[in-house]
Amino acid sequence: MSAAGSSSDLGPLGLPQVRLVLAVSLDGRLASPEGGAAQLGGAGDRRALEEALAWADGCLIGAQTLRLHGSTCLIRQADLLELRRGQGRPPQPWALVVSHSGRFDPQLPFFHQLLRRGLVAPAGLRSSPPAGFDRLWRLPPDGAQAGTGPAGAPAFGGQGVGSGWPALLAELAAGGMERLVLLGGARLAASLLALDLVDGLQLTLVPRLLGGPHSWLPIAPLPAPGRWELEESRPLGEGELLVRYRRSGSRP
Repeated sequence: MSAAGSSSDLGPLGLPQVRLVLAVSLDGRLASPEGGAAQLGGAGDRRALEEALAWADGCLIGAQTLRLHGSTCLIRQADLLELRRGQGRPPQPWALVVSHSGRFDPQLPFFHQLLRRGLVAPAGLRSSPPAGFDRLWRLPPDGAQAGTGPAGAPAFGGQGVGSGWPALLAELAAGGMERLVLLGGARLAASLLALDLVDGLQLTLVPRLLGGPHSWLPIAPLPAPGRWELEESRPLGEGELLVRYRRSGSRP
């Protein structure tokens, strides 16, 4: 049972709700053609992001996204921190970094942020969490499934198959993580979308055109189109628009 409510927030397969949260340009880019850390979104987008983090029990972050930014987003708004305190939850959700290697510069500001850090790595990579992480979750090998997904969907940033992801999400749910925010990167997002494991999309449309190759959704095998229902839309100021979509059949 989630600490945020009186009943379970799990989906029909007993998996956590997963919400992808991104700020994107009008042409669907995350960064300028030169690449680098995404710097889109203003104060309204920051508030919407913190609201999503306040909703969540954990957030998934790709290894390259962490290396580019050096840190993860924290909840700073006093009312959102008070909301979590009143629900009996810690100030920040778990930060779950998805990595092939588990190797990071120990000087990254991420390792000095006041939050719980978890590493998601392939099974067999290591038996204990590396320095700086509080816990290790192993991505099970192919065939260890708690649900189903399209064959051949990528697991780690477009490499390999990802049939172990449902089993991993089921393990997270069993540990009390019923709501997850997915903060990128793009290849990790595409991997989970390809497996039909993303329940919600929260996109902030930023009034810029960037061009270039850095789309928020790289080419990947995806579920059939037409499976999303509009749940919310609201202006955030500075010309930005938040839209939230829910996958058809997902829990509200």
